[in-house]
Amino acid sequence: MKDPPTDSGPAPEGAAGDPAGESEEELRRRIEEGLRQVRVQDVLLESVVTIINLTARRIGKEDERDLEQARIGIEAVRSINGLLEPEPQAQVRDALSELQMLYARHAGGEDAPTAGEEAPPAGGEPQASPQGEAKRSGGEPPPGLWVPPGTS
Repeated sequence: MKDPPTDSGPAPEGAAGDPAGESEEELRRRIEEGLRQVRVQDVLLESVVTIINLTARRIGKEDERDLEQARIGIEAVRSINGLLEPEPQAQVRDALSELQMLYARHAGGEDAPTAGEEAPPAGGEPQASPQGEAKRSGGEPPPGLWVPPGTS
């Protein structure tokens, strides 16, 4: 016995072989309409969520561990978070704190900046902190947990 057709109205006209029955012009129009409705903050939030998830994998999954990639992910999230709206900003800040603790645990304190300091730059060069002090880039690891400025 055949299932009854589930017709929700006439199918849009389109090129043969197009499963949706849409023409290329109609598809472009729909994409354009979708882009008109997308906000940059929405894309930033989606990107931050992706970066958080990838960073967590680079820290937590032993076979994927790459602490340099995790550090870059943490820095990226810190950079973007201030551009988000208040509610998701608070949630991202909480997730970021968890990532930083996980990073510090797996890094064993190596290159983990202390509270009030930022992570060392990718090149490992010391930079002046906002207080004017030079940051460490090797040698004795700084004590404590790295937290983003303004969150403690």
